[in-house]
Amino acid sequence: MSTIYDVAQRAGVSAKTVSRVLNGDGPVGQKTRARVQEAIRQLGYVPSQAARMMRSNKSGLIGLITGAISRSTEPTEPTGLPDLYIVQGIQSHMAECGMTLMIADTGGAQDRVAPLIQTFQEHRVEGLIYVADYHREVDLSDAQASCPIHLVNCYDATGLPCVLPDDRAGQQALTQRLLAHGHRRIAYVTLDESMDATRLRSQGYRDALVQAGIAFDPALLIEGHKQDAQDANARLARSIDHLLALPNPPSVICCGNDEMALRLYGHLRRRGMRVPEEISITGYDNYRAIAETLYPPLTTVELPYRAMGESVAARLLEQIASGRAPGDGLCELVASPVVWRDSVTAIQT
Repeated sequence: MSTIYDVAQRAGVSAKTVSRVLNGDGPVGQKTRARVQEAIRQLGYVPSQAARMMRSNKSGLIGLITGAISRSTEPTEPTGLPDLYIVQGIQSHMAECGMTLMIADTGGAQDRVAPLIQTFQEHRVEGLIYVADYHREVDLSDAQASCPIHLVNCYDATGLPCVLPDDRAGQQALTQRLLAHGHRRIAYVTLDESMDATRLRSQGYRDALVQAGIAFDPALLIEGHKQDAQDANARLARSIDHLLALPNPPSVICCGNDEMALRLYGHLRRRGMRVPEEISITGYDNYRAIAETLYPPLTTVELPYRAMGESVAARLLEQIASGRAPGDGLCELVASPVVWRDSVTAIQT
């Protein structure tokens, strides 16, 4: 492998002159510069990034820790929008800013996070991003980092900077749109009630009802999915049986995610019910592979994963550039807009 001294000898200049050409940090005549560049081309010389890092203390590297790459989902396993979309948003912004993203996958093992952080620091990353698979609290207390760490789709007890979906406002906006279309009996079949997203979305659902002056009916709010459950279809079927057996059944059923709505279409059609003529359906995620291919296409709420990725990348780079602590407003909530399609019909009142 050629060195800077080989380039200097080939060009007939000093190593310091070659360094000036490479770094643009000193005056070099046009002819001399041309000789050095030709020598670099002939020798196939590649400057040492490690040496530049030592001089500038800037590597241009950002570390990202995720489980999205190794995570596989069986066709029968209920799933939401893949968090790989968050990674894509981060990568897009980093590339636009001329930064290089180094990605490490946990393989689903939380105990790998701390060693990965250590490895990234050994490679002199300027900052770290941790991506969670769904909105939840994480514990990174075992990890020691000398560079900024930002979280996305998760938060921790120590107050690390984080970017989260605005789940409460998303479900509230959806419920408000349904109310505006004349629906008054609005059911909500949730994901696992232990999840942060379920708690927040359920509150948003109730917020919209209160604002409209409609009393909350606990019979219309039902858990339709348990994490790690093996009987997803059976549980959803029981939820539907419960709702349709009510003396005053709902005119619309909101689902915890689009995958649940997909299953619900099937359950209702087996009962001979037409969507949306006899009952309207909504989802959550805007998982377009589902929402746009269902018939009728599914009204849902955008889970803004790509925007979250872009935002956490921008926030991290801003902190690195300023050299300051994150300051106030450590947690950013990214809006979740309603995506209206044909699975909801208006109710004449």
